[in-house]
Amino acid sequence: MFDVLELHRKLFAAARASGAERTGIGQTLAELARPFADEVTTDVMGNVICRKKGGGERIMLAAHMDAIGFMVRGIDENGFVTVAGIGGHTPARLLSCRVVFPNGVRGAFGIRERSRVFPGNWADVSFDNLYLDIGAADGEEARSLVKIGDTAVFEGEPRLAAGNCVMGPYADDLIGCVVLLLAMERLKESRFDAYFVFSVQEEVGCRGALSAAQAIRPALGIACDVCGADDTPQVKNSNRTLVLGNGPTIKLKDRSVLCDPALNAALMKTAQERGIAVQPEILVRGGTDTSAIQKALENVAATCVSIPTRYIHSPAETYDRSDAERAGALLAAFLSK
Repeated sequence: MFDVLELHRKLFAAARASGAERTGIGQTLAELARPFADEVTTDVMGNVICRKKGGGERIMLAAHMDAIGFMVRGIDENGFVTVAGIGGHTPARLLSCRVVFPNGVRGAFGIRERSRVFPGNWADVSFDNLYLDIGAADGEEARSLVKIGDTAVFEGEPRLAAGNCVMGPYADDLIGCVVLLLAMERLKESRFDAYFVFSVQEEVGCRGALSAAQAIRPALGIACDVCGADDTPQVKNSNRTLVLGNGPTIKLKDRSVLCDPALNAALMKTAQERGIAVQPEILVRGGTDTSAIQKALENVAATCVSIPTRYIHSPAETYDRSDAERAGALLAAFLSK
């Protein structure tokens, strides 16, 4: 059986930034999913679509395989690299963060013109203030290692912290991909014509899920992603609603979507019948592939099952393994005959 941490590590080793998913992560997911699907295809955009045939209406389950990352946009004569962000970043959080390119070249972020930014407002830090040090002696050596347009992702590996917590890069949304694989492994016979989609380019506008949904034409859609946990010290105990280890969430709304009440009720009923702890989720910022599935066609009922996660879009995203395991069990139970 799949192990959450081992599977997360395997996917992380193949992680690619948005737009570069077809090699590496896309191929890895296709290989992992193939034993549990009747059909596995990759579309023009790079979405990996895994069909589990069933006699009911079509349902699409989506988790995005792409990662936020960085694209080289300049190399100076001293060998230092400037980059553009891919997806949502807070540049001030990147100081001294390490990254890795697909060819194995590594780098770390430094800051230019330090006196102009510090002391001062952290919001003043931008990618224009940052440079990437890849250890090159000069521009010639740097250009032999990387070129304009090359992409990089955070370096590191998901590791077990205290208890069931896992800490590392790209829980968003590799842990969603893990959940879909867990559900596929558990699902023996589906009451739906089920399409498990490992989507591309979510971090730059939910593009892959929109394209896949238009092709699949589902009646129902369930995204699987992360949501921000609010169980850290800066949040008062009375305001904590999304807690690591208290189960996956069923989304009610975020900035991009109002989820389908009937589909949510059906998921909640399944959770109660199977004794699976879940949490209601209301996010005041951010969005997921849910909205893309919902808007792709007329009459698509959509929602999202999420994994509460701390420090999203950082190299230290933290989640509880039990929440992922419960999410996989919930989706498999909901799909099962």
